[in-house]
Amino acid sequence: MELEADCCSHGGAERKSHHSDKVKSSLINRLNRIEGQVRGIKGLIEKDTYCDDVLNQIASVQSALNGVGKLLLEHHMKSCVIERIQEGDDEVLTELMTTINKLMR
Repeated sequence: MELEADCCSHGGAERKSHHSDKVKSSLINRLNRIEGQVRGIKGLIEKDTYCDDVLNQIASVQSALNGVGKLLLEHHMKSCVIERIQEGDDEVLTELMTTINKLMR
């Protein structure tokens, strides 16, 4: 999926991202599916499902969350980060590296 470059505002204390309706809808749909998967895992545990089967479902959810994170990171880099660098705000690179390190844990 190709993300459209929308601007992210960072003025003041509250920073916000401005996703297009298409991007927002895609992210929300993916998160809704993940939410359903997590509820499914809870049900598997309640039913005493074999541990390996539950662990495979957990791996699937983690992969899906990583996919959402990658899309959001790509969007952030193509819009917010570039915009802030163009404005002379190099601190965004430190912020980005901190975020990437958290995602890679």
